[in-house]
Amino acid sequence: MRWYVRLTTVAPWLILLVLTGLVACQPSSDKSSKVSEEGATPSNQSASKEQPPEEDTLVFVTRNSPTTYYYDAQEQLAGFEYELAVSFAELQGKKVEFIVVDTLSEALQAAKDNQGHFVSSGITRTAAREKSFTFGPSYQDISQQLVCHRKGPKPDKIENLHQVSLTVADETSYEERLSQLKQTQPELSWSVSNELSTEQILEQVADKQVNCTIADSNIVAINRRYHPELVVVFDVTQSQPLAWILTKRGKHYQKALANWHKKHRKDSIKRLYDKYYGYIPIYDYVDVRALHRAIDDRLPRYIDWFQYEANKHSLSWSLLAAQGYQESHWKPRAKSPTGVRGLMMLTRTTAKAMGVENRLDPRESIRGGAKYLAKMIKRVPDNVIEEDRVWFALAAYNVGMGHMHDAQTLARKLGKEPGRWDSLSEVLPLLAQKKYYKDLRYGYARGSEPVRYIQRIRNYQNIIEQSLKPN
Repeated sequence: MRWYVRLTTVAPWLILLVLTGLVACQPSSDKSSKVSEEGATPSNQSASKEQPPEEDTLVFVTRNSPTTYYYDAQEQLAGFEYELAVSFAELQGKKVEFIVVDTLSEALQAAKDNQGHFVSSGITRTAAREKSFTFGPSYQDISQQLVCHRKGPKPDKIENLHQVSLTVADETSYEERLSQLKQTQPELSWSVSNELSTEQILEQVADKQVNCTIADSNIVAINRRYHPELVVVFDVTQSQPLAWILTKRGKHYQKALANWHKKHRKDSIKRLYDKYYGYIPIYDYVDVRALHRAIDDRLPRYIDWFQYEANKHSLSWSLLAAQGYQESHWKPRAKSPTGVRGLMMLTRTTAKAMGVENRLDPRESIRGGAKYLAKMIKRVPDNVIEEDRVWFALAAYNVGMGHMHDAQTLARKLGKEPGRWDSLSEVLPLLAQKKYYKDLRYGYARGSEPVRYIQRIRNYQNIIEQSLKPN
C-alpha cells in the first residue's frame, strides 16, 4: 500500500474560480456520465445533530486519476473530485488536505480506518456499501460498462459475458455486479487485481494484455480518448450514483454537506461537470486515432514554437497546439475554400495585422495565431469571468466578436449570465433562429459552430496533455 499526504492551501484565485462556478454543458448523450439530480442523504442515514468540531482543515482521501485528482499541464492541481472538495471546504471556512492513494481498495480501507473526514474517490454508492459506510448526497450518475479491445473478442449481449475473460480492480462495485450476474451465468468467471487501478487495467486492455474489463462510464469516457482502441460493448448496470464516504470525523459535517449539495448542485457542481466532461461526447474513433498519430509524427516539429509563442503571450501551449490541430491538423500548407491558409489558418487581413509575411511558414503562422488569440482575449468584455475569457476569445476567433456581443445581449434577455461560457454556449445556437437574431445588431450567425469549435479544441487539448504526460 502506498500512501502520502499533500497539504494544499486554497489560493484566492482558485477560491474565486470555484465559488463563481465553472463551465456548464448538457448531460452526455452517450451515457458517459451526468450530474446527479439526487440531493439528499440516504434515508437510513440521518444527518448528525452534533456541531462540527473546531478545526481549520478538512481531510479528503482521493485517488490520483483523471477523474479525481491530478496535476495538469501547468503543474496545477486539478480534477473533478479535487475541485468539489476545495469548493466544499472553502464554504465551510476550512483549508483542505488530501491523502492520495493508488487504488479504490486503498481508498475504501482508508474509510474503514477512519482516515480523514471524507473519501472522495469516485465511489459508487451501492446497497452493499451502504451497510458498511455512511455516504453523502450523490453528485454524479454513471453506469458500469463492458470495455474490450476494438479488434478483440466481444460478447454480443450480457447473457454471453462468460465468453470473454475479465479482469477488474479489487473491491470495486464491478465485483459486486459480476457476483450478481454469476447467479444466472454459473460459468461466468473473472480475475481480480489488487495492484492495478481501473485506469491501469483499461490501458492493459488497449495493449491487448487483458481481454476485457468493466469500468464506470465516466472513467471509460475519459480514458478511451487516450486509448482509442478501447470500445464500449454494452452497459452492465443501470444508472448508479457516485458519492463521498463520510468517516467518523466526517459525520459532523453531514448536514453541512447536504446543504452545500442542495444549494450548489445546479450551479457550481454542474459547471465543474462541464469543465471535466463537457467536451467528452465529441468522440470519433477515426478523429482521435488520427490525432494520436499526429502527436507522434507532426507535433514534435512544432512543439517548441507552440511553447515559445504561448509563453510569450501568457497562453497555454497545449491550448494553442489544440487550436492549431483543429484549424489545420498541423499541416502548414492547409487551405480552406474561403482562402484562409497555413497551420493556424489565418486570413490575409489577420496575417498582415499580426505581421505575418508568409502564411505557409509554420513558425510565422504559429506566431501570428498566438498573437491574434492574445489580442482577442484582451478584447473580451470585462464582465466575462477570468476562466472563461479564453473560450469567449476562441468563439470570437471563430464567429466574430460582434456576434459574441449579440450572444451576451440575448443571454441577458433570456435571464442567463452573459459573463459565463456555459450561458453563451446555450445562447449562441439561437443566433441562427430569426425570432432571436432579428432584433440583434449583427443578425444571423451559425452559432452552433463556435460551440462545437471549442468543444473539439478542449478535447484535443486534453488528449495532447495526457499523451505527452510523463509515465
